[in-house]
Amino acid sequence: MRRCVCLPRPDNGTLQRLMQTAVSPATEAAPATGTQAGEVTVVIPAFNEQEAIVREVEMVEAALRQTGWQYEIIVVDDGSTDETAARAESTGAQVIRLPRNRGYGAAIKSGVLAARYPWVLITDADGTYPPRFIPRLLELTPHRDMVVGARTGDKVHIPLLRQPAKWFLRRTAEYLAEQPIPDLNSGLRVIRRSLIERFRHFLPTGFSFTTSITLALLCNGYAVEFTPIEYEKRIGKSKIRPAHAFQFLVQILRMITLFNPLRVFLPLGFVPFFAGVAYLVYDLTQWNITDTAVMGVVSGLVIWSIGLLADQNARFNMDRD
Repeated sequence: MRRCVCLPRPDNGTLQRLMQTAVSPATEAAPATGTQAGEVTVVIPAFNEQEAIVREVEMVEAALRQTGWQYEIIVVDDGSTDETAARAESTGAQVIRLPRNRGYGAAIKSGVLAARYPWVLITDADGTYPPRFIPRLLELTPHRDMVVGARTGDKVHIPLLRQPAKWFLRRTAEYLAEQPIPDLNSGLRVIRRSLIERFRHFLPTGFSFTTSITLALLCNGYAVEFTPIEYEKRIGKSKIRPAHAFQFLVQILRMITLFNPLRVFLPLGFVPFFAGVAYLVYDLTQWNITDTAVMGVVSGLVIWSIGLLADQNARFNMDRD
């Protein structure tokens, strides 16, 4: 025989509280700091940054103490010829000395290899990225694979000569990646270490490291969050050169061809195909089909076929991973 247990009917106030609890997302109920504390390795690549490195390490450590996260700080001296490594060691940070200058990306990879913790936070040694934004980035890590400090805050000091090139590269990347990218190559970000290791063989050794990891994650459907930060004037002399803009563009095309090749091959095929079709229409009016028309149409079809094969290969590799 079944027995029924009658519960007292809750009053209106209790019902309202229960309904609010049911529909409120967990992220809103969590406190801003402290409850999501984890473990993070900070990697600071440095090349001839003796004037700024001590200040940078001390400010990063002060910011991390506010978060409740367990942390370690690794400074990678990328073959500096000044006192960068010695001054970094005086702060108590772990210092990795590379025998020669190998590049920004190579320095980050070396730091990641030495990292002990599942999250890696990257920042520059030149004082441009204010460490006070680090707690905000760490707060946003739950349910995300990478959090990027986008240089879109109230105070952003980017040299005027670089702005047109940065705008063009960002717009190109947005078209190819098919989504908005507030900051393509910000040097302040926190990312799962496992993802850097997964895409390690795709990531270059130069300044386009951050551009590449951004596109790799966006094109493969990972959860990437952009949060506004400020960007200050650097301490010392910049290492960026005009030639690096071309390297960034080439790397963007390389990464998109690898992960989303149809965004490159489809428009490339349109040019010869429709030119060939136009020639073909004209030739038909003259009752004479020329080789130019045939070659144009065939060239477009060949380019599209290569794009489809590249797309299938990219999807196969993603599924295999």
